Amino acid sequence: MPSRILVASASCSFWMLFLSFLLILSTLCGFISGYSERDRAHDLMSKYPLIDGHNDLALRLRILHENRLSQIDLHNVSKVATDISRLQAGHVQAQMFAVYVLCGAQKKDAVRLTLEQIDVIRRMCTEYQEMELVTSAQGVKDSEMRRKIACLLSIEGGHSIDSSLPALRMFYQLGVRSMALTHNCNTPWAESSSTLYNDYKRENNSLTHFGKAVVQEMNRLGMIVDLSHSSWDTARAVLKLSKAPVIFSHSSSYSVCNHSRNVPDWLLQELKKNRGVIMVNLHSGFVACRDQANISLVADHFDHIKKVIGAESIGIGGDFEGAVNFPLGLEDVSKYPALIQELLQRNWPENDLAAVLRLNFLRVFEEVERVRDELSGTLPSEVLIPLEKVQSPCRMVLRPPGTGGDRLAPSRAHHGPGGPESPLILAMVLLLSSLFIVY
Repeated sequence: MPSRILVASASCSFWMLFLSFLLILSTLCGFISGYSERDRAHDLMSKYPLIDGHNDLALRLRILHENRLSQIDLHNVSKVATDISRLQAGHVQAQMFAVYVLCGAQKKDAVRLTLEQIDVIRRMCTEYQEMELVTSAQGVKDSEMRRKIACLLSIEGGHSIDSSLPALRMFYQLGVRSMALTHNCNTPWAESSSTLYNDYKRENNSLTHFGKAVVQEMNRLGMIVDLSHSSWDTARAVLKLSKAPVIFSHSSSYSVCNHSRNVPDWLLQELKKNRGVIMVNLHSGFVACRDQANISLVADHFDHIKKVIGAESIGIGGDFEGAVNFPLGLEDVSKYPALIQELLQRNWPENDLAAVLRLNFLRVFEEVERVRDELSGTLPSEVLIPLEKVQSPCRMVLRPPGTGGDRLAPSRAHHGPGGPESPLILAMVLLLSSLFIVY
């Protein structure tokens, strides 16, 4: 064998041994110092504590305790995955709490139920000294400085506003800073990704004229538009219309798990153009398309989305309390560091993880507020939805006293041309009533 081949072979063996030695030395140093990937994850989350995009604790408080906060201690709550102690252990510094009422309340008392859910979140975030209600991006930052858990109010489902822009504005006045346009049911003006309910089916699976007015009014108010639960066509229409970045508060990658609640790559590209953020959902059904999942599968969603649109477009929206099955190792809100540890082990840079943990959401929130400021000279929208589009038996048609104004008027869809809402009959009623009005 030529001598130069022997030298090359010896050199190669030397470097392989040297690299093996360095690897062993690095491992030993880790053991000696006691500093592990787990420690690294906790340290990173101490510097950049998590802003979680979605949690349904308020729903559980209604189901389990009828919203009676006096009966429980929020530091330690049984039968749920969220309480103050576990939020602190999971380095959750800001939590978007979902104001959610069931789709069955649509056409009924959704607005009242929504007010009650706002009340219970406001109470728990003001009655416990570890928490505080915030309504701005600066408020989230200030809350971190005070070492508080910041509470953000987020309505989950446009049926909560009962197709009323004034109701939307009043919810903003109560502190709501985000709203998902739909839940598992369509609204009269936007389409859901779900087919569980048959109400408000249309050929055009997108936004109506009133739906566009809702998005524009949310831009004017400074309320974040949330596209989780919306159909892909509705989401695409919003992304083309909205002047401000939007979020998917708790959705994952359709390419990794082909569930209709997840977001396909082409829609992720539209989100990137909008400068919005997708906050990855941890529910096993959306992560693995089955009841069982693990942290590795969750990390696959992060890896794929990062590959498609970059780490600057990703956040975390756990969906705890809103779903039942969660991956092994991510059973409650205290386990978030395990996810960050997995991503560190996959060589995610710390600056990317800092963005995912909080900086991306803060950027979106600040840009939503900037658009609000730019639109400060715009008057509140007075767009109304046609009564026949709502089809609600609980809607009242306002009439002068003494003409049946105290009775509910079912929508036109329930009557023929000569029904109580016939233009001719309405005109006659108004004419006759004017004879009895005292000026």
